[in-house]
Amino acid sequence: MSMQSINPANEELIETYTPYTEAQVNEALDQAHKAFREWRALSFAERGRHFQHLASYLREHKAELAQLATSEMGKSIAESEAEVEKCAWNCTYYAENAEQFLRDERIATDAQESYVAFRPLGVVLALMPWNFPYWQVFRFAAPSLMAGNTAVLKHASNVSGVALEIERIFQRCGFPEGVFRTVLVPGSETHTLIKDPRIASVTLTGSEEAGIQVASTSGQVLKKTVLELGGSDAFIVLEDADLDAAAQTAVKARFQNAGQSCIAAKRFIVVESVAKAFEEKFAQATSQLKVGDPLQRETQMGPLARADLRENLEQQVRKSLEMGARLLLGGKRLEGKGYFYAPTIVTGVTPEMPLFREETFGPVAAVVTARDTEHAIELANNSDFGLGGNLWTRDIEQARKLASRLESGAIFLNGMTASDPRLPFGGIKHSGYGRELSSFGIREFVNVQTVWIGPKR
Repeated sequence: MSMQSINPANEELIETYTPYTEAQVNEALDQAHKAFREWRALSFAERGRHFQHLASYLREHKAELAQLATSEMGKSIAESEAEVEKCAWNCTYYAENAEQFLRDERIATDAQESYVAFRPLGVVLALMPWNFPYWQVFRFAAPSLMAGNTAVLKHASNVSGVALEIERIFQRCGFPEGVFRTVLVPGSETHTLIKDPRIASVTLTGSEEAGIQVASTSGQVLKKTVLELGGSDAFIVLEDADLDAAAQTAVKARFQNAGQSCIAAKRFIVVESVAKAFEEKFAQATSQLKVGDPLQRETQMGPLARADLRENLEQQVRKSLEMGARLLLGGKRLEGKGYFYAPTIVTGVTPEMPLFREETFGPVAAVVTARDTEHAIELANNSDFGLGGNLWTRDIEQARKLASRLESGAIFLNGMTASDPRLPFGGIKHSGYGRELSSFGIREFVNVQTVWIGPKR
């Protein structure tokens, strides 16, 4: 069965790809496996030079790389350019810091000498989604490869053009053959890849369902996994919050990338005393968003990436409205070609509704009214997910205390949740396990090796 790349803004076919044959997949795995021996032997400085070159390449070719991503999955061209820039930053960050993060740690024991060393594992299989087609890949690739591993990428089929381009970027930047390979295979082939003995470990960014399947298969062959799954992040607005700042930030936090982000704010939990004022400010700011052709510079929000994503979102909104929620803004498709859906705000959302219980992957904000601060925290934690979250209050000391009670991998106070190479990224509960980025991320795919040398003399 062929793999198609369809422009979500006009529904036109961009390219049809033939899945790799068994021989092609075997060749890619062989190359990555063989390249590991050479690549791990290079110094951090040598590997770092490759990544500095790669970062420069990304910056120099930002325009055409961004256009490819926008054409394949629909985000605005400005967002695609920012994504490529962030990938370059990540490459530079690990080129400069990997050696420090993986330096031997001396530990005083009864031995003459003892220390902990961090050794690469081998070939990392990356199963990546379409929503940030460059960033999700470089987020894992820079730390994993700087640690001395090699990589095989199985990307989402609707961004196969980006997947192949990333492989070419590594080749153009002089990385040894096989250090980074892409394979074009359907999702049904994932389990075979995981079980292949040449694969040492697996990283997945994807849905909760995909995470369960990958964890199950990896468990059968005892392979290390990092899972970054879905989210239903709370955006909590307390009584003393700066409502203007909160409302303006809420627009970007929810509608960036047409709401197709695991760490997008999805449940806007607002204390009752300021709920009406916040809703008005939020709706006013949201109504100013420019939705349209994502290749046009003035566009702020493009279409959803696929038709089925829009259909699922419509169903979540419809069911919630039938259960008593109220439509404040949007709630409809836009006329014409493309998988467009109007920026939408739904109020009166309660915990039994799909907009509260499920992850909403699109431009729909669910506003939930809380009686008070305690109720807001209770509502925020009433979720199977635990990826990120936002808390808005002028009382920073109270915010610190409340942050410790929120069940999430990250909490941003008076700001928008965002990934940053300098900070660990990941979740708890059904949002997955393990961490990416920072020193924590680079240590996920290494052998933490104890070295003990002789007794003390």
